This record gives sequence, structure tokens and C-alpha cells, in this order.
Amino acid sequence: MKKIFVFGFAAILFAACGGSGSQAPATDSLQVAPSTDSAATVLYFGEQITEDSAIAINELKTLMGNQKEVKVKLVGTIEGVCQKKGCWMELTNDGAEPLRVTFKDYAFFMPKDAAGKTAIIEGIAKVEETSVADLQEYAKDAGKSKEEIAAITEPKQELAFEASGVILK
Repeated sequence: MKKIFVFGFAAILFAACGGSGSQAPATDSLQVAPSTDSAATVLYFGEQITEDSAIAINELKTLMGNQKEVKVKLVGTIEGVCQKKGCWMELTNDGAEPLRVTFKDYAFFMPKDAAGKTAIIEGIAKVEETSVADLQEYAKDAGKSKEEIAAITEPKQELAFEASGVILK
């Protein structure tokens, strides 16, 4: 009788935890804020952040000056999202060069259909060199043609951003 009870408890626990064996991105990092306007749903990813003190992406280079890394909060329009998993996005505004955004500890992803929406991101902006292999992988994830991918032959010194939290509007 004891064995049946233990087996039954284990089966219930397994079913309650979604025991399919595959791991999906953590959903506890996604929160939906209620809104009075049904078309204006606000989504939060990662750490809970606010919109306070967010600056436009085109102000980032001036803010950084000669620093290689700075903690900052930015606001911009999503230009593109990784179409495999949503594991990166590109933000821009007012003619600023697109800023590639990845997510701290790979803990959360963006919806693949988020292009055109506004995002407020908080985290670390840094100057880094992106390898040819990474640039080609980003191009592949973005759906670029084989010719466009093959044309990438030099690493690129660029601003990158690791977001710890995102507000998506």
C-alpha cells in the first residue's frame, strides 16, 4: 500500500511540473501588467524594472564617453528579433545604429513577433568586438540570404547590451 501511495504521489508531482522532459524558457520571468486599453498590454521580462530615467539609444555613445562598460536604462523601437528563439533583439530610434540586445544568463527571450514595438531595457552597455562567426550566426537567425551571410568576413567593433530586465509595449 505504501508503494502505491509513493508511486501515485510521484505521478501527480510529475504531471503538475509538466514532466515532458524538455525544458522551455522560464515563464516566471514573464509578467503581464493589466491595462485599461486592451491594445496596450505591457509585458515584463527578467528582473522587474521601471521606465524611470530611460534614455534614447542615440544618446548612449555620448553617455559612455571613453568608458568600455556602463549600467544604463534605454528606450527604443525593436527593429528585429531572433527568429529561432527570441534570444536577441535589435533596438533603434531616431536614426541610431541598431543596438544588439542579449539577455542576462540567457534567462528569458523576446516574442518573435515583437518587431515594431517599444522596449525599455535595463542592463549593461559595452563596447565589444563581435566575431565573424557570431555575426554570421546573427545574420542566419535574422533570415538573411546565403550571399549576405557569406559577405560577412570581418569582425565588428560595436556597442552591445546585456539586458537584465525588459518592458515591452
